[in-house]
Amino acid sequence: MKDSEVIHSYLETQASRCFDLLYGRYSTKIFSKCISLLKDEVLAQDATQEIFTKIFLNLSRFGEKSKFSTWVYSITYNYCIDFLRRKKKQKDLFSDEMEKAPDVPENEVSDKVLLEMELSQLKVVLDNLPEGDQAILLMKYQDGMQIRDIAEVLDKTESAIKMKLKRAKARAQQVRDELFKEQPI
Repeated sequence: MKDSEVIHSYLETQASRCFDLLYGRYSTKIFSKCISLLKDEVLAQDATQEIFTKIFLNLSRFGEKSKFSTWVYSITYNYCIDFLRRKKKQKDLFSDEMEKAPDVPENEVSDKVLLEMELSQLKVVLDNLPEGDQAILLMKYQDGMQIRDIAEVLDKTESAIKMKLKRAKARAQQVRDELFKEQPI
């Protein structure tokens, strides 16, 4: 059955088999995304359960304007980002990322710079970037999402996403240069 058929069936019958089917299809993907954003297995497990609760409480609101997987990704991403923001506020570490954002260099950072980085360097660089930069880079390069899909998930325009990607790549290159000055790529 296609996702849309399972959703319609669930909304009509409230059958647990429909829930089980969607859970089986998406739980691993949601958990993986939660791990990549929250960086804690226990938090990711809890988040996965919370996200599925949100999905099924709001399933009737899914208007099929996009793919179900995009809708699920959007809920997952927004849940994790909101969680990280709340966590920062609790620690009084919340600050406006844009105030600290370095000027974007005139020369565009090539995708090649990120793609040629060693995996160990890339992990360190990502860990030193703001969550928003991490998330958008992971959506684009790890998840292979198209600009229009990222724009939909973040509820931004495609041009805003292109600018966010440009800035995130510039910050990634700056962090890499600062951390690995003497090591060639």
